Amino acid sequence: MTMIADLTDTLARAAKSAIRQAIMPALCACVVAYFAYYAIHGDRGLVAKKHMQDEIGQAQEVLSQLRTQREDMERRAQLLRGDGLDRDMLEERARQMLNFSNPRDVIVKLPKLADPQAESTEKQGKPAN
Repeated sequence: MTMIADLTDTLARAAKSAIRQAIMPALCACVVAYFAYYAIHGDRGLVAKKHMQDEIGQAQEVLSQLRTQREDMERRAQLLRGDGLDRDMLEERARQMLNFSNPRDVIVKLPKLADPQAESTEKQGKPAN
């Protein structure tokens, strides 16, 4: 029996030694896997970076459009300033604001478009107000 006990004891020590040697590499592998996952899918990972770059690109497009509109408005405002007043620009602006026309202008009146609410009430037999 002593031989079987010695053999069992030796196998137990070998198993414990193998487990001790495997624990540290396994723990390190888990830590590396954790950081690798969050480096890709985390709040500041590669996927988030790509998403942020797309948003920046869209914002830059909107910014360029707004800058173009602003430059156009500034150009038009410059034409209305007192030191370099453009008569055509002033006349155009006055017509828009006051809803006036020049006697030489040709005005074409368009027929009114059908009112969808009036049509639906007429179909129901009720007169439109």
